[in-house]
Amino acid sequence: MRILHTSDWHLGRQLHRVPLIDEQREFLRFLVDTVREHHVDAVVVAGDVFDRAIPPLEAIGLFDQVLDELASLSVPLVMISGNHDSPRRLGVNARLIERSGIHLRTAVDDCARPAVLNDEHGPVAFYSLPYLEPVLVQAHFDAEKPTHQAVLGAAMDQVRADLATRPGTRSVVLAHAFVTGAEPSDSERDITAGGVPSVSASVFDGVDYVALGHLHRHQKISDRVRYSGSPLTYSFSEADHPKAMWLIDLDAQGRLDDQRIDCPVPRTLARLTGTLDNLLADPEHTEHESSWLHVTLTDPDRPHMAMERLKERFPHTLQLSFTAGHHTSEESYGTRVNGRSDHDITLGFVHHVTNVPATSQEQDLLREGLESIRIHAAAREAH
Repeated sequence: MRILHTSDWHLGRQLHRVPLIDEQREFLRFLVDTVREHHVDAVVVAGDVFDRAIPPLEAIGLFDQVLDELASLSVPLVMISGNHDSPRRLGVNARLIERSGIHLRTAVDDCARPAVLNDEHGPVAFYSLPYLEPVLVQAHFDAEKPTHQAVLGAAMDQVRADLATRPGTRSVVLAHAFVTGAEPSDSERDITAGGVPSVSASVFDGVDYVALGHLHRHQKISDRVRYSGSPLTYSFSEADHPKAMWLIDLDAQGRLDDQRIDCPVPRTLARLTGTLDNLLADPEHTEHESSWLHVTLTDPDRPHMAMERLKERFPHTLQLSFTAGHHTSEESYGTRVNGRSDHDITLGFVHHVTNVPATSQEQDLLREGLESIRIHAAAREAH
């Protein structure tokens, strides 16, 4: 069976307030073309379909279009919800559209209910583990602790128990998680609920292939455990990351053969550093005149109207930083906190207001407060 593994579409996302809907449309068109040209038997999407729980209408339109096109090709699709998605919204009408070969799995009740697809060698069971918020699902799985490791381990125990009743069936697991040993970037949302956010790859022992989502870097954890990564670059920390999908051939014995399918690059991202005059004059930077840029100026004094002058040569400059001195109006608050966790941002605010770093007790209280708010929001979405 030939499987196309992708994830983290983040439909509706922006890059420093620049809409990416056209670039996402181009990727989805490429995905459908890849399915057709490579005679793909099944597409798996490992979560974070949308960038937020209530996506914009344009993003919903793209989602509807790609489902319709895959259904018209009679290519089954298996998809889970990620930590950015609203499981209830993404999973609406899931039972109905399953008749069209679209297997949308967003509920914890469905973890051990596989979508069983067949090829000339027999059945392949696709098990779907959507993002599991430890505190909310601990009781459901009767997990020992409200941790990522415990709840995913308990979910996989159910998967292996079901698989044991299907002798000779090959298996694929979709999961949305941070697996130990993987390389993250700045553009993934923090999932530190339950203490340590990562889980061991050994949690997934016993299946033929594990299609992971959440981290945006295209990478292998092992031959059988992989991240496809996001199809587009969603932060400057990903500027040097290849963006790709995995094309996996699963033979009759569950052995793998793989191919990396590189995604189209609508516009490159780059970082430039130097004085303003040098950046505006140096011919070596010609290749970046059409790139999205993060520029860091090294001038000893802040140049007047630096962003406006930069955009005369580099019209797609999105972020401006300085190597020293205080922040100016040209460097936004969002720029200064980019890549920092909610807890770090809160601690920075306390330090800024009081001129005194938060004590260890205050740090713990702030962490508990943020955790309580996040879990309450997740619970409200779940109901």
